[in-house]
Amino acid sequence: MLNAPIIQAGDLARRALSDHFNRTCACLTLDRKAMHRAMGEIAGDDAFVQTLIETRPHLASNTATFVSRNDLQAMGRIVEAAETASRLAGWRASALRSDIAGLDFGTAGVFMGYDFHLTPEGPKLIEINTNAGGAFLNAFIRRAQRACCAEVETATRRPSSDEFESRIFAMFAEEWRRQRGAGLPARVAIVDDDPEKQYLYPEFILAQRFFEERGIAAIIADAATLVFDGARLIANNEPVDLVYNRIVDFDLSEPRHSALNQAYRAGAAVVTPGPGHHALLADKRNLALLSDTTQLREWGLDETHLSALAGQPRAIPVAADNAQELWADRKRWFFKPFAGHAGKAVYRGDKLTKSVWERIVAGGYLAQEIAAPGERVVEINGAPQTLKKDVRVYTYDSEILLAAARLYQGQTTNFRTEGGGFAPVFIVDGEITA
Repeated sequence: MLNAPIIQAGDLARRALSDHFNRTCACLTLDRKAMHRAMGEIAGDDAFVQTLIETRPHLASNTATFVSRNDLQAMGRIVEAAETASRLAGWRASALRSDIAGLDFGTAGVFMGYDFHLTPEGPKLIEINTNAGGAFLNAFIRRAQRACCAEVETATRRPSSDEFESRIFAMFAEEWRRQRGAGLPARVAIVDDDPEKQYLYPEFILAQRFFEERGIAAIIADAATLVFDGARLIANNEPVDLVYNRIVDFDLSEPRHSALNQAYRAGAAVVTPGPGHHALLADKRNLALLSDTTQLREWGLDETHLSALAGQPRAIPVAADNAQELWADRKRWFFKPFAGHAGKAVYRGDKLTKSVWERIVAGGYLAQEIAAPGERVVEINGAPQTLKKDVRVYTYDSEILLAAARLYQGQTTNFRTEGGGFAPVFIVDGEITA
């Protein structure tokens, strides 16, 4: 602890206590050697850690972060409200903007990711992602954590890795069952564009081993190399039953994804997440729908779910008729592309230039009210430093599977910050006793 006073029972509520830990506890909780050892054992490759983990020094922070049970529960209510809203007829009519997005095979989409900034007023939903990266990596990062002191051990809870892994396997099995009815896939393909060049490629290997340990063949494949023979999807000369989809061509419209597009339309493979999952939830235009209480009520969203969404950042599409007003008040807003991902082409209003603004007004952007990120004190080279933080909850069918933080500096999350990267969440369940 950094100059942390003794906290008496009853002195702090859960949120205040988690804030206190985030401000004052800069202890190093990641046993990096243990994490590397566990990853290497799973990967079954002596070079895995050296070539893929140690070359990404800012993938994982050495420090955990703290979230109150109250805030975690509030995030769960927001997730449930958003997914309930997405099933309304009015929402679907507004959000399903392409024919491929309208195909419904009954699946829910694996690893939805909801990103939050934690504020004094509670969690603020910043964006929703399909194929949210980092879940498998965060499981290993969390496995190598230790409580830094007795106070933290007393006040926090960390779900076991076994609990997480069993829920992940159940998630993929459920996706298969929803589309195929029974059994399990014989072969899974983990698919991305140039997968070996992706920053999160190490987790593809961990995911591959995850399936193989459970008796399911798994391959990592470049989406451009897939073949559809009219009946089966082929990857690396092998038929594929289920695709764990990591590409960011969300509607599969790029020519290099034609085989996956055709196989998806034909139902030849279970593809998860699919175009409909992105269209209904992760397209940034849906943030505007979530902040429009009047419209949601007209579409039939009940008051319990409306209450869960109350106070979320306002979001509106940028258009010619509001451009002048948004420019004049730009310091209040973040500007995000509708189909954006990984913080690309995202601009904070007070950093905008006129030339960038012209591109934004030309179309395809959403304005979202700024909700300041939380802060986390970390130790860098023996000295405390304050980083920004957000919290991502990985979900399936409205249920939270895992919560993880990302620590960073700059406008948006990144993996370039000294002391930053993925950080496990310690859930503050109670109060510290003296």
